[in-house]
Amino acid sequence: QVQLVESGGGLVQPGGSLRLSCAASGFTFSMRYMSWVRQAPGKGLEWVSGINSGGDSTNYADSVKGRFTISRDNAKNMLYLQMNSLKPEDTAVYYCETGARRGQGTQVTVSS
Repeated sequence: QVQLVESGGGLVQPGGSLRLSCAASGFTFSMRYMSWVRQAPGKGLEWVSGINSGGDSTNYADSVKGRFTISRDNAKNMLYLQMNSLKPEDTAVYYCETGARRGQGTQVTVSS
């Protein structure tokens, strides 16, 4: 079955960086479009970024463009999100997603 396990979240000061990872299993990772989505406290799910199966095409929400970078390693079945210049409004639970499946999420808190 599809399994997605996120890691790498934590508490970081504004302007700081974090790198999120997502370990995928139970499906042919190299053939699937992958996304990162997030949910801030009291808000709905927000799409953050997506990457095609080959890793050569990426897309970003305007709110993170220029600060976040999505990448993948198909040999390791891993998805990443490098987050730089973090802002308090980036505080959320971050999920990796494929199709209708998401992991359990990893908490990112940006606060001084």
